Amino acid sequence: MRFPSIVRRDRSAVLRGRPNEDENKQRDGMAHIGIVGGGLMGCATALNLLEQGHSVTILERDAGGLPASVGNAGILAVPEIDPLARPDMLLSVPRWLLDPLGPLTVRWQDLPALTPWLFKFLLSARSANVTASRAAMLYLMKTAEADHVRLGNFAGISGHMRDTGAMTVFDTAAARDKAFAHETENARLIGCNVEKLDAEETRRRVPALQGAFAGATFSDGYKTFEYPLTFLRRLQAVLRERATLLDATVSSVARAENGIVVRTEGGGEFTFDRLAITSGVWSRRFVADLGLTVLLETERGYNTTFMNPSTTLEMPVFFSEHGFVATPFENALRVGGAVELASPEAPANYKRAAAMRRKMRRYVPDLPEEGGTEWMGRRPSTPDTLPVISLHPGDPRIAFAFGHGHLGLTLSATTGRHVARLLAGEGETALAPFSIARFQ
Repeated sequence: MRFPSIVRRDRSAVLRGRPNEDENKQRDGMAHIGIVGGGLMGCATALNLLEQGHSVTILERDAGGLPASVGNAGILAVPEIDPLARPDMLLSVPRWLLDPLGPLTVRWQDLPALTPWLFKFLLSARSANVTASRAAMLYLMKTAEADHVRLGNFAGISGHMRDTGAMTVFDTAAARDKAFAHETENARLIGCNVEKLDAEETRRRVPALQGAFAGATFSDGYKTFEYPLTFLRRLQAVLRERATLLDATVSSVARAENGIVVRTEGGGEFTFDRLAITSGVWSRRFVADLGLTVLLETERGYNTTFMNPSTTLEMPVFFSEHGFVATPFENALRVGGAVELASPEAPANYKRAAAMRRKMRRYVPDLPEEGGTEWMGRRPSTPDTLPVISLHPGDPRIAFAFGHGHLGLTLSATTGRHVARLLAGEGETALAPFSIARFQ
């Protein structure tokens, strides 16, 4: 379904100038702020800016379509403060790469373009970098749940998060015990609880897990969102009432003395007082327009969603040794994950989605073999795992918010709050690790 664009003010005022009313607003500290990208990150940023009293216009190339936001696992994953680039992960890479349908694969045709990102990824796995990245992610995660609650209250949305916790299943007791020790340390930092379970207790809590496995861990630090597409549409509906949401493909952005100029493929030209770029991996083209560089590639992920499944789960279940997770929603079950390093435009390989279904049937034999809908999405990722939450180093009128990898939903409300504060001149020194300046 394609929703119509809604423009709630005179188009000439948006495109070319400011009436006296808008000039008065600027003197009062309010501004007309543009947002390039209308997924979850853009929506959360818009709502935080509206809460400050600004006028907001969001430009999304397919506002009624299915952006990466709708394919996520629907989990508030607050305990996940570990960067992907770390020594234990690197030790597993050779084994994973030997399996073309395993948890990690590289599209070798794209290797030349990926090489700068991969080189920086390897450097980021050094012990000191891992420690710094964990501390930075912990800073964001500490407020992630509260930020989502506050954002929901402002938007008039409730019931979108459930206290489910999450299970992680392991094939061997040794793998479970090692993970339990690490998860316990993360839980101490976050303020949640982790349990170590044998196979019998795991099956008692999630009866569908009838296959062979050694045990599991359970963390109460996870929550489950409502169905991701439903959640995004609810946010977009609020923004259609309170802001301007345009279905438009942005072709370029540029700095000008009187504002930030955004041009669209349809020939439109918008001048904003300030601008936030929240368009995932596509943000890198606008970063280049603004004279900056960034190492941003896609960890492409796959999933299969079963509607009205005959078998479901009581909570999200991670199969971390195989790189995927299964999440139950109301009247739906989603199985997805893994990482495919490839160019954004490369054709999808849905054999990866099928491989995850086959692996899950080892644990959940009753998982349907037919009837699911396959999907591929592009997670925007930096080599050090830290997102970009930052002002332009040379122009405080421009903010960036992208590169959240697997944690876009989890950190969307927190990022939106920080971006709104940055554009208001209220930056925090704790955000320094997320600055785009680290790539310059």
